[in-house]
Amino acid sequence: MRLTSSLAALALALSATIAHAQDEPKKKDEATEAPVPAPNVSVTRHKGVFGGKAISYTATTGETYLKDKDGKPLAAIYATSYVKDGGDRNRPITFLYNGGPGSGSLWLHMGAFGPKRVVLPDAQDDGAPPYPLVDNAESLLDVTDLVFIDPVGTGFSHAIGKKDPKDYWGVSADAKSIAEFIRLWLNDNGRWSSPKYIGGESYGTTRSVALINELEGTYNDIAVNGIILISTILDFGASAEVQGNEMPYILNLPSMATTAWYHKRMGNPPATVAEAAQQARAFATGPYAAALLKGNQLSPQERASVRTELARLTGLSESFVDHADLRVTPGRFYKQLLRDQGLSIGRLDTRYTGKDYDAAGEEPDNDPSFYAIDGAYTAAMNSYARDELKYRTDRSYVTIGGVSGWDWKLQGQRGRDSEVYASVAPYLGKALRENSGLKVFVGQGWYDFATPFFGAEYAMSRTGFDASRIHYHYYDAGHMMYVRPDDLRKLSADIRAFITTR
Repeated sequence: MRLTSSLAALALALSATIAHAQDEPKKKDEATEAPVPAPNVSVTRHKGVFGGKAISYTATTGETYLKDKDGKPLAAIYATSYVKDGGDRNRPITFLYNGGPGSGSLWLHMGAFGPKRVVLPDAQDDGAPPYPLVDNAESLLDVTDLVFIDPVGTGFSHAIGKKDPKDYWGVSADAKSIAEFIRLWLNDNGRWSSPKYIGGESYGTTRSVALINELEGTYNDIAVNGIILISTILDFGASAEVQGNEMPYILNLPSMATTAWYHKRMGNPPATVAEAAQQARAFATGPYAAALLKGNQLSPQERASVRTELARLTGLSESFVDHADLRVTPGRFYKQLLRDQGLSIGRLDTRYTGKDYDAAGEEPDNDPSFYAIDGAYTAAMNSYARDELKYRTDRSYVTIGGVSGWDWKLQGQRGRDSEVYASVAPYLGKALRENSGLKVFVGQGWYDFATPFFGAEYAMSRTGFDASRIHYHYYDAGHMMYVRPDDLRKLSADIRAFITTR
């Protein structure tokens, strides 16, 4: 009896030990997932003069948590809000971000529309610090409150705990996360009745159009008053530089012509850059497009005529464009246009020039219009957020390049073609058809190859677009036209009028 009882007790003890051992990994995992602290936020109060008006405003910079259905935080979106004091709930609010994908909002924030901006020499290298940070009289705070947003993986924004940040890295996933942030911001600030504007630069224009589909394309609509597209790219299929796709050559040609005009390489140039652009548009959609589509069926006489005009417009030799088979890639153009001076030109802004290690190379070593500004903007954003806005964090501010493996598939699209032809442009056409109060601002630099102006015009001139509500504006600079002081003032005035005109 005693032996039986002892054996039973031993078995029970072993069973309990085994169960405890099995539970141990689970408890260990739970223990390693530390509690999530409250969002890191700083609030400061300021005064400034914007658009000629004295404004008192509150700056709120910090994190907003995106959560799952159970309220568990998944990601922290870092944003900076500037709200005019006085509590006017009917005042416009504008949500802004940059592009990349993988870029923080520092470019628009510290270069164009924030209350402070960094001062750079125009079309020159920014050199070494210090970089002057000054009051920005061109900020839009006189007509709208502003919210600058950094998507997950950019700025100080990040995934939380075991959440994979790649879950937010894609056209549709990114738009969903920004839409969620906007809804939370409207909730927290009581601004559902405010006129609403969304605006982005570069890939930020892609985000804006995908975002409007998330905001207005559901049963829980957030109607938007206006979309601000700065340096626009909506149709990636048309701009894809792959063999057999002729559209990039057609869409890039006007930017080659304006660049050649600026550097005084265009043959028989017109008086203005706008006229140079129009000459190139007409040729691109006429004889040039026809020649490319004919391919090997192009007659020698047609080829000679197209070659001559292409060389005139681009500032390249007839021999060069002939050897390129009438198809000059942007990279070759950057290197070839000023090769006789030992200079390459920029991609973001072709007014910038740089020297490469090998003057005889095929393409530039780097983009002189990017390395000429990135140091100043990075320093300005970090010093401003930490010193003036009093944001305390041990995180590094990710300016650009913080994401990888972007998912270009669009939600709801299926089949082979949707995998390779990423265009959000139809979303914009749909939004215009379904929201009669929506209007679109398009701002393009003449000297921008990252998002050529003719590509933007092409994407928004398709069937289904209401052209009367799309307003184009052009600037005598490149991708970030606000680096040129005169164009900063013009851009600010143009958007101010866009917001205030009903």
